[in-house]
Amino acid sequence: MIRVGIYGATGYTGFELIKLLQCHPHVQISFATARSAAGKRLSDEFPTLIDLPIIAPEAADPATVDVAFCCLPHGASAPTVMQALAAGARVIDLSADFRLRDPADYERWYNAPHPAPEMLDQAVYGMPELYREHIRDARLVANPGCYPTSVILPLHPLARAGLLADPVVIVDSKSGVSGAGRSLSLKTHFGETHETFSAYNIGRKHRHIAEMDQETGARIIFSPHLLPVFRGILSTIYVTLKPGVELAAVRAAYDIFADEPFTHLLPDGRLPELRYVVNTNLCVIGIQPVDVDAGRYIIVAVEDNLLKGASGQALQNMNVMCGFDETMALT
Repeated sequence: MIRVGIYGATGYTGFELIKLLQCHPHVQISFATARSAAGKRLSDEFPTLIDLPIIAPEAADPATVDVAFCCLPHGASAPTVMQALAAGARVIDLSADFRLRDPADYERWYNAPHPAPEMLDQAVYGMPELYREHIRDARLVANPGCYPTSVILPLHPLARAGLLADPVVIVDSKSGVSGAGRSLSLKTHFGETHETFSAYNIGRKHRHIAEMDQETGARIIFSPHLLPVFRGILSTIYVTLKPGVELAAVRAAYDIFADEPFTHLLPDGRLPELRYVVNTNLCVIGIQPVDVDAGRYIIVAVEDNLLKGASGQALQNMNVMCGFDETMALT
């Protein structure tokens, strides 16, 4: 039995993670923390029958767990990660604190010096489709961001096969409001999102661009949008491949995902929609040729931002780290 602890249990990602872990036959939740809800139970914070006590972070002993999940904001997560590692736990961090390999990139995009730069060379980017063998033995796994997962997975096969002719890639992404977190914000109130559609941080402004650039080798021009739905991400990706690359060769590049349990390429002529993936740990990809002679293609990818984009992928990483079937508690 694997003992786990969850820091930040009352955010959307923490709650999703607890729901998944409750279904895992080899996991025992030793503690769940949330400063604002300490002394309450999970059923006081969410409409759920999971009656898990919530304790203050200071009351949690990371030495009592095998794996600690940190579902905390960037900046605030690193000290807890360091404490858990020092206590002997393996850590899966759902914040951005250990995703970027260069501390200068972190400072540029997060407007603060990196809180633990000495740990960056030990952190493994937690995308099993790319780094499974490194994740197996990692002490610290940096769980990817939600937008980056929907972009890196569909771009990776093209970059790996050397098919990209232009490093500039235009990405148009739409996310449900849960991507903004559970904290109160005017822009995510029902009245502000219902029956409207808006773009934000377009161009080269969104922090997740750093992960996308790092993991794809491309230069991403990114336009995120807020959808009037609760969960799900749809990313439309405009790529220029080498002139004359036929659709069959493009599809063949995705053969590297043939045995992946959660990453799927649709047949020719089909494009994914959110209903393929909501409440699953899937990333589903479709390919549309536009002008083969010029190498122009459009890739569409969808995922559930709270699962494959966060908590589901975190559990997938834990399964890899602990030697369990990768799909356990995720199907």
